[in-house]
Amino acid sequence: MKLSSIRIITADIKRLVNFYEQVTGMSFTWYTEDFAELRTAHSTLAIGSTRTLALFGGEKVAAAATNRSVIIEFLVDDVDAAYQRVRNIATEIVQEPTTMPWGNRSLLFRDTDGNLVNYFTPATAAAKERNETGI
Repeated sequence: MKLSSIRIITADIKRLVNFYEQVTGMSFTWYTEDFAELRTAHSTLAIGSTRTLALFGGEKVAAAATNRSVIIEFLVDDVDAAYQRVRNIATEIVQEPTTMPWGNRSLLFRDTDGNLVNYFTPATAAAKERNETGI
């Protein structure tokens, strides 16, 4: 099995896609007015409008802008440089660049729907090795 993508459901897809394009510097591919994806070499961030919920059983399946348990994480080359780029774009900086006990240097912020986003760079030898081996 291989984790393929993470999908965010939003009431304002254009705003959220624009946010992620700004903070990543990458472009999304729009498949319909209600669905877009940001594909990378290792995974995909998909964004769907609340209208897509009808395809999955209705609005009770998911609720936009209510996530309080998932962090969307991006491996970046330099967290401190990324912080300079996103600090005026992010809705809220939750934690400025900090080296975590497990060895990653991490920046935590919120997107326009309030979802947590983590940019991280392995900072210690052990964290760099984990990143290279995928463990």
